[in-house]
Amino acid sequence: MSSNHCPRIAIYSQDGFGLGHLRRNSVIGQHLLDAMPRSKVLLFADSPVAPFFQLPPGMDHIKLPSIKKVRAGKWQPTHLRIQIKHLQRMRAELLSNALQNYRPDLVLVDHMPHGSQGELLPALKKLKQTIRGCSLVLGLRDILDAQEVILRVWQAEGAYEALREYYDSILIYGSREIFDTAATYCISPPAYGIHYCGYVAKDSSAEAASPRFRPSAQKFVFVSAGGGADGAFLMRNYLRAVRLLGQRANFFTLMALGANSPPRLTEKLIAKAQALPIEIVSYVGDSLSVIAAADLVVCMGGYNTLSEVLHLGKKALVIPRSGPSAEQRMRCELFSKLGLIDVLNPEDLTPQNLAKRLLLDLSRNDYPHADSQVDTNGGRRAASCLINLLHTKVKKAYATG
Repeated sequence: MSSNHCPRIAIYSQDGFGLGHLRRNSVIGQHLLDAMPRSKVLLFADSPVAPFFQLPPGMDHIKLPSIKKVRAGKWQPTHLRIQIKHLQRMRAELLSNALQNYRPDLVLVDHMPHGSQGELLPALKKLKQTIRGCSLVLGLRDILDAQEVILRVWQAEGAYEALREYYDSILIYGSREIFDTAATYCISPPAYGIHYCGYVAKDSSAEAASPRFRPSAQKFVFVSAGGGADGAFLMRNYLRAVRLLGQRANFFTLMALGANSPPRLTEKLIAKAQALPIEIVSYVGDSLSVIAAADLVVCMGGYNTLSEVLHLGKKALVIPRSGPSAEQRMRCELFSKLGLIDVLNPEDLTPQNLAKRLLLDLSRNDYPHADSQVDTNGGRRAASCLINLLHTKVKKAYATG
């Protein structure tokens, strides 16, 4: 690639339920801009709170109308009271028109090669026809869902066909040794291969959290529900568990409900936390620094939160989401077997069980196992793979002239 070229990169991030995809793509975008300061990154996002994370100079976003997953292959509007087929047609046209006007050198598609319900297919077809040399890359987290679910849905919706027809390369944000994503979901390598990048966690100096989050010499528990759209069950049981412990709750808790948590729930939880050693906030601006200061993290099993926990080597008691996807349960089972986390399954989550496990985990020193460290440099490695692909395709174009 010539020194005068300023590549244009587009990232499609479908994340109507949480913040994991949005965080992951923001981190990768930051690494791309660090490595190529004159490049431009345009993020397509549909999270209700997008872009949420502060975007670096050189990166902007287009907010698509939000949709949410009801079950595998089934979606509905998050806010707009219109038929889903009309909303999906609107999203598909926005994507296609914006990409044609932006004229990217590379498009990184997150999670779904065909987009939600195939909404990306018209844009991909048009890109291939009109923008010669545009690279298409699929980025996948470690675990998507149960194998049989992905095989059925991807086959029915044309995802495998889209992979064969349009994509140059695949990045997997995980470790083949922990979970072989490509083999599990029968994904064949495209022309420029499949690359396991490691888990994506935001780089941080991991300085200690603000003193108000850790009064005196008390132990400190950080409770996080990720994006917060489905964290009410965990938060309510945690408050009841601390109340049950009474004087034995000799630790301070910071609860971050999540940016997508309903405001009325926040008000109710704050009222129930009166007189308890708990502070409740909607979210924390720098979750890494708070996790770094915690003696124990209590969280759900989302990719982003667990990547940060692993990045910092912290103890975590994890309650995976019960549905609509098997993703969190599968990830928690794998990490638990490696001695990286402790797991309390959602069907076993009661105030009594949680209270016992809190005291146990705060006193334990046998996990995470030091010999089970996980690579969390995925953001930097993913950016490097994308840059290498840009260079390779440009060289090939010059050679074939």
